[in-house]
Parts: sequence; structure tokens; C-alpha cells
Amino acid sequence: MASRRNLKRKSIEDEDLVFPLDELNQDLLERVLSWLPTSTFLRLSSVSKRWKSAANSPVFHHACSEIPSREPWFYMVDSSQSVEFKNQQHFVYDSAEMNWKFLTYPSNFLEENQLNQSNFLPVAASGGLLCFHNGENGEFLICNPVTSSYRKLPLLDYSDTLTAIGMISTQESYKLFLIFGEIPNLSFRIYDSTTDSWEDSAILKSPTCPAAQSCSTDDEEEEDDDRMLYFLSKCGNVVGTEIQKNPCKQYSSITTTKGDGQEILCFLNSSGKVVACNLTEKHFFEYPRLLPLHHEYSIDLVECEGELLAVVLSEFLETASLRIWKFDENEWAWNQVLAMPSAISHEFYSKKVDINCTGSSEHMFACISNSGSTDDDESCRYFLCKLAENEWTELPACSGKFSCAFSFQPRIEASV
Repeated sequence: MASRRNLKRKSIEDEDLVFPLDELNQDLLERVLSWLPTSTFLRLSSVSKRWKSAANSPVFHHACSEIPSREPWFYMVDSSQSVEFKNQQHFVYDSAEMNWKFLTYPSNFLEENQLNQSNFLPVAASGGLLCFHNGENGEFLICNPVTSSYRKLPLLDYSDTLTAIGMISTQESYKLFLIFGEIPNLSFRIYDSTTDSWEDSAILKSPTCPAAQSCSTDDEEEEDDDRMLYFLSKCGNVVGTEIQKNPCKQYSSITTTKGDGQEILCFLNSSGKVVACNLTEKHFFEYPRLLPLHHEYSIDLVECEGELLAVVLSEFLETASLRIWKFDENEWAWNQVLAMPSAISHEFYSKKVDINCTGSSEHMFACISNSGSTDDDESCRYFLCKLAENEWTELPACSGKFSCAFSFQPRIEASV
């Protein structure tokens, strides 16, 4: 009997500790909900009308904006670039729940933006926003993929060759950067959301980096960098030194902000060199080449924790390796910082694969794909790397075939 009394007393005490969320006032409830992962909140908002109403509340949005960071989602881009927007498979990989999700855009979103018959493709991402570009008419569209809110940017009339597109955002605003021309004739334009307008075109001056000048190679090698060279690979194939970019990464770049507020945009030029454009001081320079011209390799750039990293997949001594490099500006040289385990990277030997990467905070997402003669021969594999631990995880296959991804934070409060 004593035992039963103790159990009854304990049960009553436990009930006293329960505090239903419905008893919280609305402001406090919304602050609690803001700490939920975005996927969890979206699921639970269907439980209660009161919870669902929080999604549009200014208090909830402000509370969400105070969350320092969220686990990234990776927006996947279909390997077939001829697919119209409405027929594309809009998948994301949720790194918080470690699963694939399908994004469904409302019909009014497609109709209002005339996306049913358009080839809008993602070209940049920052914070909780994605930038889409229509190569047919040059339009740009900024979208929050979680809420489907959007803004079409003022149409920009330009005649120069578009080389790179970058984006940077804060809680209150965002900027879109466009780089035009070829080295050494580079210029740029900036869209600022605070003014909803494009700034005037500005010229990027010739290289002025003292370290780059002192460590530059001789004139003959620099001249070779500016023209297309061909050589025979080990397999007897004719290979060109000009890098072949995946269509979805044609304008890809990495945009960072230094501690003193300088905005730096980096991209790969046609010969595989990393070009850094200081948009604040309006000059550019080239980093030293990672591998010799006659090497076959696939390269991409990522930004993690505000730093530029170069990811290179190459073959040497009958094996393949995937290595991550960081540039040391004091030594003016690239240093290897991480590498994929050789047991994994060796599987890509002689497969002629292409690597496309994106970074976010402490994660790097890698798409490794090869294009076969038919759709059935095409293969795509996806890896998520935790950079601090050099921990590589191969993700489960998805129903689509995706050749690259764009990283963003799923932020309901992100405003366009």
C-alpha cells in the first residue's frame, strides 16, 4: 500500500511540473517557437491556428532574426538545364534533420513571375535568400525559398559579357554583385536592396597587390595563361587548358566581407586561376595557380566561416584525390588543410567526374557527377563534410540527378 501511495504522489508531482504552451502569452510563445528548427516549426504550425499565426508575426520574425545561425539547407540544381522552372525538381537537403525535402512553389508564385515557360536558374545565395537569373532576358529574381516571397529586381541593360555573380546579405538588406568582362578589362555593378536600384558601373583597376607582383611568374608563363593550350592526357585524349564550367555554375563566385568592411568577390577565370575582386577599393588580382596547366583536374571554390577554400579533385599515380586548400596571404601560397579519405576518393579514378561544391558555416556540400552518353549512364553522388572534424558522410540517393547545390539558411524572417 505504501508503494502505491508513493507512486500516486509522484504522479501528482509530475503533473504539477507540466506547463502547457497554450498558457503562455503570445509574445513569449513566439519567442519559444523561434528556437525550433525551421522544419519542425513548419510541421507543428499545422497543429494550432495560434501557432500558425506566429509565422507572420513581427515579434516572431524579430525573435528568429536573433538566432545567430541555423543548420543549412542545400538547394539542388537539376543536371538538365533545359528543363523549364515549373518542371524542375525543387529538392533541398536539410542538414538538421539529415533528409531530403521537396519544395512546392504556389501556383500564383509561378504565374505572377511568368516562370511557367522560363528558364530561371539559381546563381547565388546568401543568408536565407536565393538569387535566380533568366539568361534569356537578363532578369534577376530574389526569393526566400521557405516562404516563396520574392522580388524582381529592376531590369539591367548591359552589353558586356557577364562573368560572375555574387551576393551578400544581412538581417536588414542584401546586395547583388555582377562582374563583367575579361581580365584585365573588368568592371562591376551592384544592386542594393535598401535603395532598390543598381549603382553606376565601376572599373576594377589592374593588379595592385604587392605580394602578387613579387611572387608572379615570368612573362612567358603569364602569356600562356591567356591563351588556350592543348595536350594529350594519359588516355590519349586531347585536353584543353580552359576549364569547362557546369552550366549551373557558370557565374559562380564566393563573396566575403573582411573585418574592416571590405567586400571581396572571388571567381575562377577561364584558365582555372582564382581571381579576387576588391569591390570596396575597386581593384583585382590573381592568386597563384594551384596545379600546372597540363594537369587534368576539377576545381571549385567554397566559403566557410568567412574564408575562401579551393576544392580540387585530381588524379596522380593511378589514384584520385580530393583535397581542400586555403590560401596563406603571408606566404603567398596555397596550403592543404583537409582531404577526403583516400578509400573514398579512389573510387573516382578514371571516371572523368566533375565536382561542384558549396559551403556554409562549418559544412561543405560536394556534388560529384559524371555525364554518360545516356541519362542512365549519368551518376551523381553527394557528400557532406564537417570541416572541423574532417568527417565525410555520403548522403542517400535522391530521386533526381543534381549536379550542384546552393547553400542557404532556412529563415522564415528573411525579407526580400
